[in-house]
Amino acid sequence: MDIVEVKNVCKTYPGFQLKDVSFSLEEGKITGFIGRNGAGKTTSIKAMLNLIHPDSGRISYFEMPLVGNEAKIKQQIGYSTGTVSWYPRKTIQEIVSVTRTFYSNWDEDAYHRYLTMFSLDEGKKPMELSEGMKVKFNLLLALSHRAEVLILDEPTSGLDPFSRDELLELFQTLKEHGVTILFSTHIITDLERCADNIIYISKGEILAACSKKTFLHDYGQLHESLEESFLRLEREARA
Repeated sequence: MDIVEVKNVCKTYPGFQLKDVSFSLEEGKITGFIGRNGAGKTTSIKAMLNLIHPDSGRISYFEMPLVGNEAKIKQQIGYSTGTVSWYPRKTIQEIVSVTRTFYSNWDEDAYHRYLTMFSLDEGKKPMELSEGMKVKFNLLLALSHRAEVLILDEPTSGLDPFSRDELLELFQTLKEHGVTILFSTHIITDLERCADNIIYISKGEILAACSKKTFLHDYGQLHESLEESFLRLEREARA
């Protein structure tokens, strides 16, 4: 069952255009979103969150259009990116005390579980956190209101290999509990390990949206890894 649907989304900027972007997210699956810098991944994600307004197209969650149901939908989804800037001089505890008031389904047990798992100190301020710990804090907030869909834009950026490994194991556990994950990353080896499906975007256009197995069969060459296939496709596109 497709729990998220993006249909014919277009957005034009000076020098860049999303062109009829269409894909869906399968319930309880991890979907890897791949493409070069500037290919349109973050723009697509911002459209999915209504942070930008598409010129045309339709986005729906749980068979509800995002337009007109944004507040209800955002109770059921979580978002994390490595680029969010929180109040740098407020403590984690102070930021969380405000954040939890926005979610009717905030799970205090889950919050404390992930707080311990990520080794975060509630007394610390964002300005005192490493880039990797900031990513973990973003994920902590996204995971603490029992989101059914997680939209993750470069969630493992800035993390050391051990922390990345922990997060990938966490994503697998969440998937087993029915959580749907969209995972945008430049670290293609992470998707080798955990992705069920692949969306490949280039120059604002979706070139593939299929299972990882189908992607490797249709776009890969003999014995190529997912990363090798992606790099070859990008080189060929610019040849």
